[in-house]
Amino acid sequence: MRIVAQGLTHAFAQREPLFTDLSFTAVPGDVIGLVGPSGAGKSTLLSLLAGWLEPTGGTLTRQGIDRLTLVTQNPHGVAGRTALDHVAYPKISQGARRKVANEQAMQFLEKFQLTSVAHTLYGRLSGGERQRMLLARALMGDPQLLLVDEPTAQLDAHSGDVVSKSIARLGAQSAIVFVATHDQRVSNSCTKVLDLLTLELIDQPVAHRLPLLGETH
Repeated sequence: MRIVAQGLTHAFAQREPLFTDLSFTAVPGDVIGLVGPSGAGKSTLLSLLAGWLEPTGGTLTRQGIDRLTLVTQNPHGVAGRTALDHVAYPKISQGARRKVANEQAMQFLEKFQLTSVAHTLYGRLSGGERQRMLLARALMGDPQLLLVDEPTAQLDAHSGDVVSKSIARLGAQSAIVFVATHDQRVSNSCTKVLDLLTLELIDQPVAHRLPLLGETH
C-alpha cells in the first residue's frame, strides 16, 4: 500500500499552476504535513489525493487503498449524541454489536485523552474536544488513507496545542496520513513535511517533533 506522485501538476482554468512537477512517495505510518501559504494548493492536493480532482499533469497513483477518511477543519456532529456515540458509529454502521463498538471506541477516546467526556453530549464539547473526537472517529473506521484539513484553524491557542500533539497519534495506525496546515505546531507533530513552495519532502527526526499528547520528551 502506498501513494506515488510523479511530476504532479495542477492548475485551475485560466490560472497559473498551484504546483508543478511535484513528486513524492507515501507509505503506511507516514504522517505528512502539507505546508505553504494560503493559495499554495494544500486543500487542492488533499482533493487530488482523495481522487475528487484529476491532476492537469503528471500522475498520482494510489496502490492498494480502498478506505479513505476526511476530517474537515469545521467539526460537525449531532448535538444530542455523546462523544462515545460518535466514535462508535463507524463500527456500528458496519454491523458490530454496540457493546463491542463501545469498547473499541473507548480505546480510541483514551488515546486522545477524551475518556472524561465520553458520555458528554456533542453540543457541550469544546472545540478542541470536538476536533480530537473526530480524529478518534476517523481512526475507528480503520482508514488506509486519512486526510486532515487544517485541524487547528478554528481553535484557540490552548486547544490548538492539544490537537497538535494528537496528530502524532495518527501514524501509529498503519494508515497513510496527510495533514494540510498553516500551524507550525501541527507540522512539528508530523513525521514528514511537504513544502508546496519548494516541493521538498523533508523527514523530521523524532527529537524535533512535538511530544505525543500526554507525554513529554
